[in-house]
Amino acid sequence: MPAETTRPMTDAMATSLAPTTVRRGLALALSGGGFRATLFHLGALRRLNELGVLTSVDIITSVSGGSIMAACLADAMIASPPKKGAPLANFESLAAKVHDLTSYNLRHRIFFKKTAPQNWGRSLPELVAKELEQRVTDKPLTALPASPEFVFCATDMVFGVNWIYTRDRAGDFQAGYSSTKLDGISIAHAAAASACFPPIFKPIETLVDPASLKGGLARGADADRCRKAIRLSDGGVYDNMGLEPAWKGVATLLVSDAGGPFEFAKDRGTIADIKRYPDIVGNQARALRRRWLIDSYNSGIGPGGKAGFGGTYWSTGGTRTEYDKTDVSGYSAATATMISHIRTDLNAFTPEEAAILENHGYLMADVALKVHATELWRPTPVARPPYAAWLDEDKAKGALKDSAKRPL
Repeated sequence: MPAETTRPMTDAMATSLAPTTVRRGLALALSGGGFRATLFHLGALRRLNELGVLTSVDIITSVSGGSIMAACLADAMIASPPKKGAPLANFESLAAKVHDLTSYNLRHRIFFKKTAPQNWGRSLPELVAKELEQRVTDKPLTALPASPEFVFCATDMVFGVNWIYTRDRAGDFQAGYSSTKLDGISIAHAAAASACFPPIFKPIETLVDPASLKGGLARGADADRCRKAIRLSDGGVYDNMGLEPAWKGVATLLVSDAGGPFEFAKDRGTIADIKRYPDIVGNQARALRRRWLIDSYNSGIGPGGKAGFGGTYWSTGGTRTEYDKTDVSGYSAATATMISHIRTDLNAFTPEEAAILENHGYLMADVALKVHATELWRPTPVARPPYAAWLDEDKAKGALKDSAKRPL
C-alpha cells in the first residue's frame, strides 16, 4: 500500500485535470448496472472486508446500482463505525439488507405507488428515494461517515458534467458547490439521483438552493439562470464507472465494474436506430475511459500527467484466468459472459442470481488484488466464495438462462 494514505484532496480534483497536489490515498469506485451491480459489488466488498481493505479505503465513489450498494454500506458504517484495517463487524447485517432489497421488485412497487392520488404530483425518482429511505436509510448526507468519504455521482443535465453528493458538499465544477442545508438532503435522495436511469425515470431535482452554489466555472447571467434549472439523471449517463471524482488525485484506485457488454443487434428499423445511435456513442465513451484507466495502471501516470498511480480493475465479464493463467478456479468465460448479460434492472433478483453475482464479485476482486494490487492482498483468510454450491458451472448456467430478459 502506498506510504501516503491520507485522504485525497477531492476539491482540487474536481476543478482541474492537473491537480497541484501529490497523489495520495486509496479509492474504490463502484460502477452502475442496476441490481446486477449492487450484488456483484456486494461480493467484491465481502472479499475486501475480509482482507481489511474495505475499512482502509479513503474515498468511495459510486454510480447507479453502485450507489445503492454504497448507501447500504454507509448505513452499516453509520450504525457501527469502522476501525481502519479491521473487518466490519456488521457485514452480515449489511449483506442481509442488500439481499432483502434486491429480492424486492422496486420497479413494480414505485409504478404501483405512482397510481395513488397522493403520489400523482411526485416523480418516479422521488418515489425511488422514498422507497430507499424506508428500506435502506433515512439518514441525511451529514450523517455519512467522515472516513471513508462517500461520493454519490449523478449527471447534471444542464451543465453536462458529473454532479456529486458528499457529507460536506453537493454540486459540480461548472455549477459550483454548496455546503448549505445538507442535513435536509437524504442519502437515499443522493442514491436515487445516481440510480434513476433514463428514459424510464425522468431527471430529479437537486434539493440544493441554486443561490448557495459557489465557485463554479460557468459564469454570466445565462449560467446563473441555468443554475436555477439543474436536473439530475443517472450518474452512468456521464461516467458509468464513477471514476471522475477519484482518479485525478488518488494514488491507488480499485474499480469494480458491473457494466454490461455492448449488445449486437441487426436492423430493426428507424425507431430502433434512434435509440441505437446514442447507445453506440455511450459505449465508445465508456470503452475509451476503460482503456485510459488500464493504460494509466500500466504506465503509473494517471489523468493530468501525475505519476504514482496504481490499483486494479475487475468486471462482470472477466475471469480469474485472465489475471493468472494458472488459476482455473471461479467461473468459466462462457458463464462470465452470461453473468455480464444479466439484466440491469431494479426488479426482483432470484436467490440463485444473487448468489452467482456475489460469488463472481468476490472471486474477481480477490484475484485482481492478488495480481495487480499485491500490497493490499494476503493469503489469509483464504478466499472462500459465500455460495460454494453455485460455483457448479451447469447449475449456474441453468439458473442464468433467462436472466438477461427484463420481465414486464
